[in-house]
Amino acid sequence: MHGREKMNDAALIRGLLSTPHTIAVVGYSTDPARPSNSVSRTLRAAGHRVIPVNPLLRGALIEGERSYDRLTDIPTSTPVDFVDVFRRGEFLDAVVDDALASGIGAIWFQLDLGNVAAARRAEAAGLRVVWDRCTAIEQRRLAQGR
Repeated sequence: MHGREKMNDAALIRGLLSTPHTIAVVGYSTDPARPSNSVSRTLRAAGHRVIPVNPLLRGALIEGERSYDRLTDIPTSTPVDFVDVFRRGEFLDAVVDDALASGIGAIWFQLDLGNVAAARRAEAAGLRVVWDRCTAIEQRRLAQGR
């Protein structure tokens, strides 16, 4: 853990969103109606770099960024600041494992994913964790000074 941050700590949320970061979006969809797509647009508009992670995209270029099948496929020459997860609960343990194997220091689980045990396990393993929050909503709050 960095400092005294705990899951959903306000300082952690601010730190992850207040300056531009490189964010791996696991479960990214090219469908504009999907939350992962609209949230990624909001993050890009705020100055963040978004790296799509979804095996269905098989290396496609999206907004100038190559997509990857898994977090562990992102080259180490591309440092990722945190993972933004859009996967159902049954897939979260595998995402946590990949984040740990990739050396990524923080993981953000989107709203209503289920499996809070995966988030607790990630935190126990040393990851900084945001659980059951939307990066786009929090990004807008930050922009409004709230």
